[in-house]
Amino acid sequence: MIFDRLKRFSIVLEGAERDGPAAFSPGQAVSGRVVLELAAAARLGALRLRAMGAARVHWTESRSAGSSTAYTQSYSDQVEFLNHRDTLMAPPDNGEATVLQAGRHEFPFTFQLPETLATSFEGKHGSVRYWVKAKLHRPWSTVKKAKKEFTVIEPIDINTPALLAPQAGAKEKLARAWYCNRGQVSVTAKIDRKGYTPGEVIPIFAEIDNCTSRAVVPKAAIIQTQTFVARGTKKQKKSVVTSITGDPIPAGKREVWHGRALKIPPVGPSILQCRIIQVEYSLKVCVDIPGTSKLLLELPLVIGTIPLHPFGSRTSSVSSQYSVNLDWLSTIPEQLEAPPEYSAVVSSPEAEQSLAPPCRSELGDILEGPFFAYIQEFRFRPPPLYSEVDPNPASDNIRPRCMTC
Repeated sequence: MIFDRLKRFSIVLEGAERDGPAAFSPGQAVSGRVVLELAAAARLGALRLRAMGAARVHWTESRSAGSSTAYTQSYSDQVEFLNHRDTLMAPPDNGEATVLQAGRHEFPFTFQLPETLATSFEGKHGSVRYWVKAKLHRPWSTVKKAKKEFTVIEPIDINTPALLAPQAGAKEKLARAWYCNRGQVSVTAKIDRKGYTPGEVIPIFAEIDNCTSRAVVPKAAIIQTQTFVARGTKKQKKSVVTSITGDPIPAGKREVWHGRALKIPPVGPSILQCRIIQVEYSLKVCVDIPGTSKLLLELPLVIGTIPLHPFGSRTSSVSSQYSVNLDWLSTIPEQLEAPPEYSAVVSSPEAEQSLAPPCRSELGDILEGPFFAYIQEFRFRPPPLYSEVDPNPASDNIRPRCMTC
């Protein structure tokens, strides 16, 4: 049979590691080849390729219709992102099979990813997957299949005003036990921005006031929330990504966090644009209060893929765009001349002409710079001499103003 002669039938993607899938971005071209190795000559039919990408959700819930009746409700949905087909080896027009000799044969392919794709994801009730599948046909024989998965990462740039905005909040809770008021616990927290990338450290600034009669314990954690949507119903799964615990706060005391560090471990980015799957993150600052429920304060987070730009590189790029030529400053003398005598500044026809700005032809290349500053070298008239006598006395014919009018 043909498949007894088939030594290898696989898909190789460019840029893929040996044991891991290749990673691409939306809008990028995916290239690869289908490798076929034959131990002997064989008659083959068509070789077809298909690239697929889809988000799928599925879960079940038990329902009760009475004391003795129960049934299971199923929820499923799917969103298709990619569907590309190609024929790498077509059968001849006469309907006969194509004969390939023994050895290695490669069939290259390439296709373009759409501009809008969701990031690859694997969750409890759903997934976002992308793959390439090849099918080798032969008349009167089974189809040989090969499949290769690849990863898509939707870029999320945290260098946007919305993700660079600080996040802050405050909450308070009245601690009660057996209908007795034990006091109030309040928490105020703030972080520098909303967007972060894996590996970064989130400095947490917080104040926790414990006005109760017992000690409380502050904590902070990054929470991942997976939301699956099907047939108008939502299913959520929350998990703790990482957390820290502060020191106990005695009764009547206050604890202040001056940038308490919480490092983000390697996690997948946020998925916000998929209709049936969302992956969201939040920073929760909570206070464990003995004898009652926790006080929770939640601040939204977005885990991106493009890290924060260094401040220096951003300012240098801006300054390079608005750089100016300051060569004209070299024409200003290093040492200023002494001011002239008063007699040299009195009004005269020559002095009147010297007050006018110079002509362009007189300055030459000085005006070639982006700015023009003409400094008149002590050519202005001096102020009048000081006198105890008012040079503009009031007239005697002016009627005094009535202060009651």
